[in-house]
Amino acid sequence: MTDPPRERTTPAVRPYVITRGRAGAEGPPLPWETLVTAAGVPPPDSLLPEHLTILRECRGLLSVAEVAAYLGQPPPVVQVLLADLAHWGLVVLRPPVPPADRTDATMLRKVLHGLERRL
Repeated sequence: MTDPPRERTTPAVRPYVITRGRAGAEGPPLPWETLVTAAGVPPPDSLLPEHLTILRECRGLLSVAEVAAYLGQPPPVVQVLLADLAHWGLVVLRPPVPPADRTDATMLRKVLHGLERRL
């Protein structure tokens, strides 16, 4: 009698294989809240399956963290893959708004309360 095959508990392909041994992208790492969208350029045939999955998922705006969740890969791996795609012109990256440029939440609350009083 043979035992049933065991369920795989680790990914079939290790992250360092997907990134071809690179631990980080060239330049500063992409913040997890950076928004990504596909550029609409036809991809070359030489792309990895993970690159193609990213392009398929990024038809709308997704954050780096969301792309990592869809791929089931750690965010640092996805950061490297996204940097590749950006370098090749296949995705457009929108960096997060710096904290100094964000609208003050206190001001927004005052505006909201003022509008509520008028209604």
